[in-house]
Amino acid sequence: MQRKTLSGWLTGKYLLIIRDEENFAEKGTFSFNIVRVILIFTLIFIILCVLSFFLVTTLLQQWFDPRTEYQKISRNLVEMELQVDSLSTAMETKDNYIDNIRAILSGQIEIDDIESQTGENAEMNLKEINLNAISPVDSVFRQEFEEVDYELLTYRSNVRNDLQEIYFLPPLDGVVSSHYNVQERHYGVDIVAKKDEPIKAIADGTVILSSWTQDSGYIIGIQHENNILSFYKHNSALLKESGDVIKAGDLIAIIGNTGELTNGPHLHLELWYNGNPVNPEEFIPF
Repeated sequence: MQRKTLSGWLTGKYLLIIRDEENFAEKGTFSFNIVRVILIFTLIFIILCVLSFFLVTTLLQQWFDPRTEYQKISRNLVEMELQVDSLSTAMETKDNYIDNIRAILSGQIEIDDIESQTGENAEMNLKEINLNAISPVDSVFRQEFEEVDYELLTYRSNVRNDLQEIYFLPPLDGVVSSHYNVQERHYGVDIVAKKDEPIKAIADGTVILSSWTQDSGYIIGIQHENNILSFYKHNSALLKESGDVIKAGDLIAIIGNTGELTNGPHLHLELWYNGNPVNPEEFIPF
């Protein structure tokens, strides 16, 4: 009986009559049933949800999502760094030019000597450097070198593009005491902070390493998207295990002084892309 009553209540037709308040004259009638009303409200709800999702992920993202502003700041910092490098090179060239002018004015260098040396060097270069006379072996070597150089430039460009698409949080509040230096085999940055400072994940990812090593002490490694890895070394304690899925800002470890390759409490942070180390300071706002 309940099923029939419920079915009849849902499919039964109802009539909505609108009358004038003063003389009760009929103004209009609307025929409906409960199923149709439910369908209409469900459709309106779905449309509102889709519209809200579209606004949040597009128009409203730049207003309410702080990561958008941080990404813009990171791009501006990279562009400013490139401009500073260009200005430094230009200033160095101008300084050398001014030094030469001063030397000429003081009589230390004669213009005729400079012109004669320049002419002799140019003639020697024209005589010695002849691309047509290069041996086949040298030509192959030169071609391979140019290709490797081009691939290296392309790789660096891809690194900047892929890593700038991800917003990285700083792992903790501290001061960078040792910078990234490939020549010294220091493939990360050292950050000094107060005792027992918690360390946070710089981005979303999965823990792939949570262990102890003799050199780095307690170490934790996280796999991020786009083949990006981050490693946190010399911790006093680890808060996550291998296989844990984490979000950016989750606590993963406590700063420490463990391992042989350390000289005081600090965090050693490394950032790797496609199996190669990159400078964390170029992408993380410390």
